[in-house]
Amino acid sequence: MKVQTNGFHSLEQVQGEYLGQKPKTPAVKQQGSLSFQDILERAAGLDREVRFSKHASNRLSTRNIELTDGQMERLQEGTKKAQAKGIKDSLVLVDSLAFIVNVPSSTVVTAMEQSEAQENIFTNIDGAVII
Repeated sequence: MKVQTNGFHSLEQVQGEYLGQKPKTPAVKQQGSLSFQDILERAAGLDREVRFSKHASNRLSTRNIELTDGQMERLQEGTKKAQAKGIKDSLVLVDSLAFIVNVPSSTVVTAMEQSEAQENIFTNIDGAVII
């Protein structure tokens, strides 16, 4: 079988030639002042904001734990570090607070004060980040 080439490289070029349609060019978005690192983190999903599961939210409210903006930033930073290392379920320690984070979904699944952890044993994690 002989393949005939007419110099067309895409379906859009064929449409333009035979149907009189202009090829659609994808819109190029300006990234503004984002650094290469920022773009790479977005592509890898590392810029995802940490969110709290219903269970973790209930734990925080029943224990009267309120996070400061600084603690939230450090929790976010710890989650990014865990993701960069390939950790799936991480213990993130921020001050006297302990968070178990499902790293791929950036979701805190439980939260507690370190003093509340029975015997300071944390299970079902594959890494820890101390911030």
